[in-house]
Amino acid sequence: MNPNELIQRYLHGEATDAEVAELDRLLASDRALRRKLIVEIGIDAGLCEIARERASQPSVVAPRRSIWLSWRPLTAAAACAALLVGGGLWWQTTQRVLATVVNDAGVEELSNGAMLKGETHSLKGGSVELITSRGARIVIEAPAVFRFESAQRLRMMSGRLSAEVPPAAKGFTVVTPSGDAVDLGTRFGVDVPVSGAAEIHVFQGEVIAKALGNTNKQSLRGGNAVTMDGGVSMARELRSSAFIQADEMNGLSAGLAAGQRARSEVALAAMRNDPALIALLDFESGEAHAGVFRTVQGRWPGSHAAEFVKVGDHLKLDVGGGRAWPQLTLAAWVRLDRVGGERLQSLLHTDGWKRNEPGMIHWQVSKLGTMWLMIFPGLKGNVTEAATPALPDQGRWTHLVSVFDAEKRSVRHYLNGVFGIEVPQPEAQPALLGPAQIGNWDQYDRKLSGRIDEMLLLGRAMSDADVRALFEAGNPYR
Repeated sequence: MNPNELIQRYLHGEATDAEVAELDRLLASDRALRRKLIVEIGIDAGLCEIARERASQPSVVAPRRSIWLSWRPLTAAAACAALLVGGGLWWQTTQRVLATVVNDAGVEELSNGAMLKGETHSLKGGSVELITSRGARIVIEAPAVFRFESAQRLRMMSGRLSAEVPPAAKGFTVVTPSGDAVDLGTRFGVDVPVSGAAEIHVFQGEVIAKALGNTNKQSLRGGNAVTMDGGVSMARELRSSAFIQADEMNGLSAGLAAGQRARSEVALAAMRNDPALIALLDFESGEAHAGVFRTVQGRWPGSHAAEFVKVGDHLKLDVGGGRAWPQLTLAAWVRLDRVGGERLQSLLHTDGWKRNEPGMIHWQVSKLGTMWLMIFPGLKGNVTEAATPALPDQGRWTHLVSVFDAEKRSVRHYLNGVFGIEVPQPEAQPALLGPAQIGNWDQYDRKLSGRIDEMLLLGRAMSDADVRALFEAGNPYR
């Protein structure tokens, strides 16, 4: 890179540590280059005063000596430039604010107004919204480890982020252990798991993906996604709702401030003491679950949820076996990566669908994004083909409830605490539970793509008021 390019990158806050060191080396031996930098910076008295104050603070590490400091400045402006640049561009590298925290939801390590420079940050829980000095808006979800190398370069060691990049910040780059994502003015997400390959998802605009060790670059446009693994970028299904974005942050922050997490814990404690409880999976007890899935952050900062990403990801359980259930309530907090598409998405499928086992249940989301509860034998007229309105196709936690009552021969569906539809059942067998799977069902490809935070199975029919109260208590938004 030639000296002029280095100067421009430095002035725009894009220079890496290595580039700053190279520019300092060149400045030490090239008086003309020093003069050019002085002119480019446009030094004024105010900047000179800042430089003097910085240099006089005892808590500030002394700038290292540079050979070219001995040259005689011709003007006061040049003297200021010498002080700033003569420290090996130290002040810019260590003191320049690269991003500022503008919103946080349960992050203990960073608070609103915090200014990020070049430090490494580790987030254990929550989400944080940042704006870079060039105007890029970034949301990072914990657990995460990251640092800004410049206002235009963010290194993600682990974690999940969404980015909205204006024209002024075009070229913003996210560096991961698997490769880089270079923005061309767009909205995109990057997922960097603790183990495994990083993913790039483009919601709008264009991003250049470059897998580590591969000189080829791949252009991704809105609706495209790739996994970068072993130097190769492989296309994958877009996970449009897997990332917390800026328009969700206010609701999450307000929910925490309103005490929603405490209300949720009270409600869960009551559910655990309910005599009709069959199972409650909240992923907080430390209980091991068989299957293939990720453990990620749930609705609350530092909480846990099961995430299903690949075809075949699933969780096995065995509950409620040995008896029939004439009444059954199924409830779950879910965050689906996308709604609708080519496949049914399995929320809970009992293992089997056989005529000698009437009452087997399949609870799922249809290709239209609606809830289905199917109860074997599943003959025409005995399947709840009518369902709730479609789930919202956006990045939000959503509460799903289906209530079955064999005596009343009905299934009632609820979305976010609101009753949607009652489906009469001409014939109704008591529900049969036992070995079952959440996520991809073995017999057919019914991939679930997304997170499940809590799943509740209750051996009674919840009322409208019960469902509403459960949603209100567990809602992470306000």
